[in-house]
Amino acid sequence: MKFNIKNIVKEIVIFVLIIFVASNIISYMRKPSLDSEQIPSLDVVLLDGSKFNKVEGKALVVHFWADWCKVCSVEAQNIETISKEYEVLTIAVNSGSDEKIKAYMREKNLTFKVLNDNDGKWAEKFKVQVFPTTFIYNSQENLKFTEVGYTTTAGLVMRLKI
Repeated sequence: MKFNIKNIVKEIVIFVLIIFVASNIISYMRKPSLDSEQIPSLDVVLLDGSKFNKVEGKALVVHFWADWCKVCSVEAQNIETISKEYEVLTIAVNSGSDEKIKAYMREKNLTFKVLNDNDGKWAEKFKVQVFPTTFIYNSQENLKFTEVGYTTTAGLVMRLKI
């Protein structure tokens, strides 16, 4: 049997497309059903002691993660990258004390904004049951996209620009 590079590339592209479509269907089916499409009030104090202030007229990424979540650990650099250009609030759920989360952030070289949701109150408010889960709100504070599971930097940027 002779291998044809063109056929191999075609098969790889088809496989990647099938995985992409399947993962988006699974993410859609697993996304939380929120009570409102409007962003809730986020009057919170962050891990660094500062108060979170949402910038009016800018999109906002709200990202739920946990230090014990392996997928979250892999995705963390993607969130770090977009946090340099976009407004991002991350919420560390059931991940321990502030000091434990700060140590995790130092170890992974992460600087994004973090709210410690040690009791799971915020995860419950957003009906998050799977980690990571990411919500993208537009500049009018309306929910535009929810991603459950891993997402790439390019995927996040693309969703923010839509």
